[in-house]
Amino acid sequence: MPATDSTQRFSSRVNDYVRGRPSYPPQVIELLKAECGLTPDCVIADIASGTGIFTRLLLENGNRVFGVEPNSAMRSAGEEYLAAFRQFTSLNGTAEATSLPDHSVDFVTAAQAAHWFDPPAARREFARILRPGGWLVFLWNERRVDSTPFLRDYEALLLKFGTDYQDVRHEHTTGRMGRFFVPLPFLSRTFEMLQPVDYAGLERRLLSSSYTPPPEHPNHISMLHDLRRIFEAHQTNGEVVIEYTTRVYFGRLD
Repeated sequence: MPATDSTQRFSSRVNDYVRGRPSYPPQVIELLKAECGLTPDCVIADIASGTGIFTRLLLENGNRVFGVEPNSAMRSAGEEYLAAFRQFTSLNGTAEATSLPDHSVDFVTAAQAAHWFDPPAARREFARILRPGGWLVFLWNERRVDSTPFLRDYEALLLKFGTDYQDVRHEHTTGRMGRFFVPLPFLSRTFEMLQPVDYAGLERRLLSSSYTPPPEHPNHISMLHDLRRIFEAHQTNGEVVIEYTTRVYFGRLD
């Protein structure tokens, strides 16, 4: 999908995204400290920062963070969510055109987003804004699809109702990371992430995905009926657990 389209995919889903998406394991910050020398003095460009979920972890570490987000609705939600952090600056920009000065940041990060970027153009932009020796970091919460009966049924629901789910599944997104780092090598680490949710939380998580039928779609009501059935079949004490593998990719561009 062209980058111009991808920037608008979540415009109608901001409220569900804010309330339905999980954060990231604290081990990610510890990894960046240990492997990349992250300190509170580092300046970070968080690309496609969205509603600020990962940005907040960086700010809580004490970092100066520029949140670069092209979607106005997502950017506004992020500004509201992060209003208490004086070291946060919100920018209207893209991975390919951040508007940041040359060699102005120590880290470029992107959470749940790099699969929407144009790799050659984004790599040039990241190399331009990174200081010598700076780090590029991508991460995803990759939902597990078959580790529990609930997750198998949830995956079947997405395959049944997802509008373009087959095109944007995780195996089609995280397998292309080398194009951002070539010709240099990069490293990767994985962590476990669990998201317990009640039915309302599960529905918000579902509707936060850009490939699910929106309310005006003829399949929307049928999808929610199936979701309720799946939840009732697998809930324990009013909750089900969404399991993720958090994948982190990191390396230098110089």
